[in-house]
Amino acid sequence: MSRSVKRARTFLVTWTLAVLATVCAFVLHLALRGRTVSLGYDLGRARAEQARLREVKRVLELEAASYKSPERVDIVARTLLGMEPPTPDHVIILAPVAKDDDSDEAAMKTAEAKKP
Repeated sequence: MSRSVKRARTFLVTWTLAVLATVCAFVLHLALRGRTVSLGYDLGRARAEQARLREVKRVLELEAASYKSPERVDIVARTLLGMEPPTPDHVIILAPVAKDDDSDEAAMKTAEAKKP
């Protein structure tokens, strides 16, 4: 083989490797760009879901607060459950409970004393 053929062959191998490296870099760039776009869409969907869940949480907190209001409890008790305010003969007044160690015994004695 002559020297010019060896140079031509070396140039061809070098040129082929350079083209292959460039193609591989371009394919890698396209793959990473596609992944970036895909992650961007996923992030957008996640943020939309987060906003929706925050709105649901806000609505549920308002609903829970409305359930705790005394007016709502009164309306539900009267309409759905058919309850009425107690008459005076249904009200039992209990004596205050002592704060010492004998508080359980005092409460029992008071309850026994009020039995008819």
